[in-house]
Amino acid sequence: MVKVLEQAIPHPLSSQAEAVWQLEPKPAPGELPQGPLRIVHAFWLAGMSCDGCTIAVAGATSPAVEDLLAGTVPGLPKVVLHHPVLSMEAGDEFVHNFELADEGKLAAPFVIIYEGSVANEELAKETGGYWAALGVRKVGDEVQPIPTAEWLRRLAPKAAAVIAIGTCATWGGVPAAYGNPTGAMSVMDFLGEGYRSALGLPVINIPGCSPIGDNFTETVAAILLFLQGLGPLPEFDELGRPAWLFSETVHQQCVRAGFYEEGTFAEEYGDKECLVEIGCWGPVVQCNITSRGAINHMGGCMNTGGICIGCTMPGFPDRFSPFYQRPPGSMLSTYSSRTVGSFVRPLRRLTMRFQNRAPAWDSAGRVPSGWGHVDEPGAIAKLVHSLYEKMQFMRAKRPGRDRPELRYPDGYEVPAVRIQWKDKR
Repeated sequence: MVKVLEQAIPHPLSSQAEAVWQLEPKPAPGELPQGPLRIVHAFWLAGMSCDGCTIAVAGATSPAVEDLLAGTVPGLPKVVLHHPVLSMEAGDEFVHNFELADEGKLAAPFVIIYEGSVANEELAKETGGYWAALGVRKVGDEVQPIPTAEWLRRLAPKAAAVIAIGTCATWGGVPAAYGNPTGAMSVMDFLGEGYRSALGLPVINIPGCSPIGDNFTETVAAILLFLQGLGPLPEFDELGRPAWLFSETVHQQCVRAGFYEEGTFAEEYGDKECLVEIGCWGPVVQCNITSRGAINHMGGCMNTGGICIGCTMPGFPDRFSPFYQRPPGSMLSTYSSRTVGSFVRPLRRLTMRFQNRAPAWDSAGRVPSGWGHVDEPGAIAKLVHSLYEKMQFMRAKRPGRDRPELRYPDGYEVPAVRIQWKDKR
């Protein structure tokens, strides 16, 4: 068995990328391999990050990271992930993978995934330090860390795509908030408006703090299908977000949106009603957390009683502070909702009351429930419901047969129909 493995993977090897280089066919110098692709490298870089994006992606299920790494998703190439935490290699062997990509010595295309904001390393250099680094190099007699921002600058033009994951990488996020000492910025700001990948793509942004893992893996799968030539380039909006994931607001798909419509709002955390008046920004935030959930279609801020603080938006956090206070813009909308809701709620409850009655119970004048007494509707309620039914069947025929000639061939006529026809006659 050992001899078979030694033949399959040359030994000794200095990195996983070198192993792929040994085994895969070589493209012409200066060219990207043409599809269909068997392997795509994914180089994960971390700047000013808390690693929350990594944790979120590790919990993705549609598709799962494991399926992408194993190459078991139909039509997709196998992803070789070079992650500073998840890779089995360490030290020089791990950094060598990035060096091969920089030198164009990969037998497959690669994508850059950047987590965390990009700090201004020039500020740190003034005092001989650095903000975020990966690997080291020898400069004269000194060994200096290599900033991840430098890896991004060197590798981005050669990558098939650059994906910024999480709000820190997409917009700057918390590390780039007002008063920060690092000069942190987004990947998009760092690379500039004119940046295009080797395949002509601007920076792809998947925001969230932390992002929904499935949003990332689904977007990656769609991009890989494009690289494979099996699908079109997915639709992105003007800020590089996957349009099918970030075109609607939190509020539009929120499980509590119906309460807003009827003008009923939570007064404290733990209430079941709409959370806008206790600090929720959901009506103006583009995010699919309420419909997709956090992990495996479960959880999610508003689904579990939390408010939306706008973490997917470019203005986060500065434009959404102070947190947990009522947004000023909600005052007019909630007042209008309360006014309209004061009329809508009673009318809906009236309709609900009659829709909770079987037609036979109206004829009998009672509800045969052993669970509790059900009050009969009063004269005003019956009048309002009568007008409602007239509008309901204004352009439609009422259920049942009200013509005596519509009988069964043997002459049998349903009693309820006969009574109805006699009443009308």
